[in-house]
Amino acid sequence: MDHAGELILGLMVAVAALSTIARLINIPYPILLVIGGVIIGALPGLPDVEMDPDLVLVLFLPPLLYSAAFFSSLRDLKANLRAISMLAVGLVILTAAGVALVAHTLIDGMSWGAAFTLGAIVSPTDPLAATAIARAQGAPRRVITIVEGESLINDGTALVLYRAAVAAVVAGTFSLADASFDLVIGIVGGVAVGLAAGWPIAEVRKKLNDPPVEITISLATAYAAFLPAEELGFSGVIAAVTAGIYLGWRAPEVSSAEMRMQGRPVWQLLVFLLNATLFVLIGLQLPIVLDALEGWTPGELTVYALVICFTVVGLRLLFLNTTPYFIRLVDRRESQRERRAGWQLRLIVGWSGMRGAVSLAAALAIPNFTDAGEAFPDRDLILFLTFSVILFTVVVQGLTLPALIRRLNIGDDSQEGYEEIRARLRAAEAALERLDEVEGEDWVREDTASRLRRLHEYRIRRFRAQKHGDDAEGIEDRSVAYQRLLRELLEAQHRAIVGMRNEGLISNDVMTRIERDLDLEDSRLEI
Repeated sequence: MDHAGELILGLMVAVAALSTIARLINIPYPILLVIGGVIIGALPGLPDVEMDPDLVLVLFLPPLLYSAAFFSSLRDLKANLRAISMLAVGLVILTAAGVALVAHTLIDGMSWGAAFTLGAIVSPTDPLAATAIARAQGAPRRVITIVEGESLINDGTALVLYRAAVAAVVAGTFSLADASFDLVIGIVGGVAVGLAAGWPIAEVRKKLNDPPVEITISLATAYAAFLPAEELGFSGVIAAVTAGIYLGWRAPEVSSAEMRMQGRPVWQLLVFLLNATLFVLIGLQLPIVLDALEGWTPGELTVYALVICFTVVGLRLLFLNTTPYFIRLVDRRESQRERRAGWQLRLIVGWSGMRGAVSLAAALAIPNFTDAGEAFPDRDLILFLTFSVILFTVVVQGLTLPALIRRLNIGDDSQEGYEEIRARLRAAEAALERLDEVEGEDWVREDTASRLRRLHEYRIRRFRAQKHGDDAEGIEDRSVAYQRLLRELLEAQHRAIVGMRNEGLISNDVMTRIERDLDLEDSRLEI
């Protein structure tokens, strides 16, 4: 705990500064955070910042997985389940085996156990940088869904392989049957624990209407699924993802409007801080990794790193551009033919396979000694090669991915925007239907009903014009002008209440409550 306060303050300053610079120069912040961490770690006089693997696997990983699963689209995940499963299981196994073969052949004296440990470590992907870039460049939603869905599951597959490989080195024995059984049991057991944790939590939250308590429960849910699964020998990753998907599906019935308004910003901030801190910590590990290397020349290390990086990237591109053709020979259903992706989309998905904190945490968690008391073979070299793969995929692929998306001209298919217009149109129609039902009630004033009817009829005309691309009436221009006027009025009200607070006419609490209402109105504006 030495220098803990200085470390926390330094990390927060680094995260804020580097993220701001990334926004100013229009680079996805994970890339700059990793580079910045490397530069900061190389500064003379700074203490080494050692990354505790348990801190990542237990503290950081569960909320990140749970949040990604919670806010994912179950419909899109189901629609792309086959592609996601192939990448999360098939490609992970292929990458682990392929890297192991190359490492064992290339590096003199590296045992099969150490080589398979390296392969398992670098096999899972980290979606953050890739999806941030893809969204900013307007990539098709299917690309984002596949990359996110793959990363939700492949951590579980990779960690099972990793444990089997490490156990083989430490204990000196390996059984393919046992490893396969552990993989299946880990996934099935993880799903069961995730559902077992998610159902009672959903039932409890249905009976609550206390946002601070509900937010606390939501933050604890990831650990409530992850930790029991790990203790039982199942996949905590799969458990956290399952709980996230289940509660995300049931969220509309268990969360109030107030809870949603307060909970989403909390999760948004938490996920940003966790991810940003992890990427800085990754960069800070380079000096520690380099200091531990002995017995290899810089030239040898460079060759090893480049070959392993090219193997990881090459196997992913090879897998994505071969297996679909084998599947097409077997599955010729019309529904599947309509979902076939072109080589451009597959290339973008392939180039989005960036590695991150899970790989580094797994490498750091390698034990120092075997059961026989001998040093774990090539542990320091495995750490270096893992860091090299992370640095190459995050920086090189991350910086070139935007240009690749633009070059291939794979833009957003506008499906999500069209669905939003349909949903808004249906919501406005539902409001009018309900207004027809209650208009005759004693408590409904005629002038109020008339005003609301005109409002929703105008919305329906506007959304129909957007849906059909026909705005002969100039509805959109009138709507923008109306929203601009509303914002002017809201800003005037805000200045007025701040002035009253400054003059001592109202308390700060009164100003904050009114300010919140004005901000909610402003958040509804589209301009």
